[in-house]
Amino acid sequence: MNRLLGRQNHNLWFWVFVGPFVLGLLVFIYIPIGWSVYLSFFDAYNTVTPTKFVGFGNYVTMLRDESFRSSLGTFVVFAAFIVPTTFALSLLTAVLVARTRVMQTFFRSVFFLPTACSYVVAALIWKMSIFSGGRSGAVNAALGSVGVDAIPFLSLTRPPWYWLVIVTARLWLQVGFYMILFLAALQRISPTLYEAAAIDGASGWQSFRHITLPQLRPTSAAVLLLLLINAFQAFDEFYNILANFGTYPPYARPPLVYLYYVALGQGQDFGHGSAGAVILTLVIVIAALVFNRFFSLRAED
Repeated sequence: MNRLLGRQNHNLWFWVFVGPFVLGLLVFIYIPIGWSVYLSFFDAYNTVTPTKFVGFGNYVTMLRDESFRSSLGTFVVFAAFIVPTTFALSLLTAVLVARTRVMQTFFRSVFFLPTACSYVVAALIWKMSIFSGGRSGAVNAALGSVGVDAIPFLSLTRPPWYWLVIVTARLWLQVGFYMILFLAALQRISPTLYEAAAIDGASGWQSFRHITLPQLRPTSAAVLLLLLINAFQAFDEFYNILANFGTYPPYARPPLVYLYYVALGQGQDFGHGSAGAVILTLVIVIAALVFNRFFSLRAED
């Protein structure tokens, strides 16, 4: 008993505060993940209880599924849009806010505020207010003010225009968060470096290229990795913006949306859905390891 309680009951109070969090983590995170991996080796239709062991059969079926491979292709296109765009805008916004001498706190708050908004709410705002097919939508109202006819919403849910809706919604939601990360990194750069560069006659671009960017390399690597992982997890904006009256365009289904329909659709195929989730997790892990290895090599150079 004394060993459990420890000196002055420190161990007891540690578990009092940490125990609920650990319990919630086990019940709602690790046990479901473990059960999903276990379920991926069985046939499980309309039930989360495994019925027939199929080994790696579900994995083979998912890898051969053209729709699943197409969903991975959708992710690649989405990541190609959102990752560099968010990175550039976040860095640019952070640099501008850092150089602002008036109302800097106000601008930080304004850019960060959208981060508190739910992805579902933002998706519905984009769908019903900004890119609405009616003339009351913000985009159509702006086009009407310059004499351009309104664009129907159905036209905005077809390629390539639906990327405009999806990408702008994601940018509005996450640029402010990554801006804060860059701002924190910018504040750690010694002002003496810029003063020395100014004495040597360096221009603003030269200071940014040879001082700011190298000093931001660790933060840039972390931001890019987080953006890549978040792109893999895209769901809310695709599902809520592009779903129309019970139908969903097959050309705009990222992996999580496709797996949602596999596991929770009409067939409720939890075996194949779990296998697809494990494959997606492995893809994320491999991509993160390769990305980390690439930046480690760059840092050594």
